[in-house]
Amino acid sequence: MEGIVIRSVNYGENHVIITLLTSNYGKIGLMVRGAKKTHSRYAGVTQLYTYGEYVFYKSSQNGMGSMNQGEILNIFRFVRNDLRMSTYAAYFVEMVDRLLQDGEASDFVFQQLKAALEALNEGKDPQIIAHLLEMKLYQFSGIAPTMEACAVCGCEMTQFKIEVGWSVSAGGIVCPACQSRTSQFVMIPTGVVHLMKIMKQIDLRHIGEITVKLETKQWLKQINRQWFDLHSGVHLKTRPVLDQIETSYH
Repeated sequence: MEGIVIRSVNYGENHVIITLLTSNYGKIGLMVRGAKKTHSRYAGVTQLYTYGEYVFYKSSQNGMGSMNQGEILNIFRFVRNDLRMSTYAAYFVEMVDRLLQDGEASDFVFQQLKAALEALNEGKDPQIIAHLLEMKLYQFSGIAPTMEACAVCGCEMTQFKIEVGWSVSAGGIVCPACQSRTSQFVMIPTGVVHLMKIMKQIDLRHIGEITVKLETKQWLKQINRQWFDLHSGVHLKTRPVLDQIETSYH
């Protein structure tokens, strides 16, 4: 079965417990015995964000399985050799792990994560790839922002001027009539909203070269950070590390 390692934890002196994201069965926990031994043939297939083919035994639906065989399909070598890209990859798999419930299968999430890792490996802008994957996960989790109508009153908003009302607590864009009674309200550039609309529609498997202005990326980071914190209820350990890497990168 094809899977992507979204969690890898050492167990004892020689073993590793991995969590695979699979297309048909969602998250699967596997014990990989002897993976930490010198020259173990299983060392590579247990590394975080490895994409591989796995053969395992699982006696019950809820219990942990035991891996019998593993073959690497893509280790994403460029990503592993670049500190910034590898940090983004770790952020991607942790985000998927935390937002996908146990026993919840989704070919959509599997394919989007795989495509995001492939895009990183091709050297595409990691910040934009991150925001695209975040949007895909918002859609899957049912917490995507409203950008076609006012999030408060529901009136259609097809014509924008230079800036658009936005409220993370209200759930997206806000019309002029509702702005005064909306908390956490800000005005954001129209171009940012249009880009976010595109991000809702685009499939990560079909993205080409992406060029986004620094100011727009700063807006996207601010909006997505606030959105994730309020609507996901999840704390990500990789985020402070990613912020530190980004600070040194710029």
